[in-house]
Amino acid sequence: MNRELKDLDFQRFWRRLQQIGLNAYEARAYMVLVGHPRFKALELAARAHVPRQKIYEVLDSLAEKGFAQVVQEKTKLFSAVEPGLAIPNFIARRHEHMQIELAEQSRVADDLVDDLNAAYSEGQEGRGTLDYLRIVAEPGQTAAQYRRMIKEAEREYLEFSRPPYAVDPLDEQLVKEACRRGVRCRLLLEGARLDETHRQQLGDYQAAGVEIRQIDSLPMKLALFDGKYGLIALLDPLVTKPAWTSVLFDHPGMGEAMKGLFEEYWRRSGEF
Repeated sequence: MNRELKDLDFQRFWRRLQQIGLNAYEARAYMVLVGHPRFKALELAARAHVPRQKIYEVLDSLAEKGFAQVVQEKTKLFSAVEPGLAIPNFIARRHEHMQIELAEQSRVADDLVDDLNAAYSEGQEGRGTLDYLRIVAEPGQTAAQYRRMIKEAEREYLEFSRPPYAVDPLDEQLVKEACRRGVRCRLLLEGARLDETHRQQLGDYQAAGVEIRQIDSLPMKLALFDGKYGLIALLDPLVTKPAWTSVLFDHPGMGEAMKGLFEEYWRRSGEF
């Protein structure tokens, strides 16, 4: 390894190469190749402290990932691909592969949800005394339930919106779609301090037909659908880091009470 590369923190670069996706042997072999013009495989094994029986496997993997290339002379030699080419291309290929993999997983997941929902419905036929209430602390589950409910709404969607505000493009699109299919959507907003992204979202809502008003203070986050089911999000007062716990409900009496609360705050609110 040349003096310039020796002066660098070898361990730091070795670990960072592993962070982007090389294994320990590959990272060590590439670091040695970077510091020399070319190497025979067994010479590289000795320099990089890679077992002799593993070195060809390591070099084949490095070549496949775009970090090493073969220089064919009298004997086969290996050299490093320039880091400025190898690393960005490797990351781009990994990103493309992950996108394909995620798309396939999403397709399988959609089919799985349909199949398991049928089994779940059969298994839940005997309802318990509190099945109309459910506590959810995981934000992803809350978001999934919200999206399911707004897709199913037929007449009305009411919302108490208070900080911290979140702008999710998928949620935003679902609200607009509800308006387009004739659902009356009303949003009551707490406070006037909004970032530009959220203001743009609200402007798009109004253009799509959502009624928006604002008020100084709201007691909770609320999403109510068709006056009978929805969710309430309450800020946990017992933890140092703010955390929201959601209560999902499907109960006409609860829905009626929440609608009455919404209408009272709506009456006291002002124009946005």
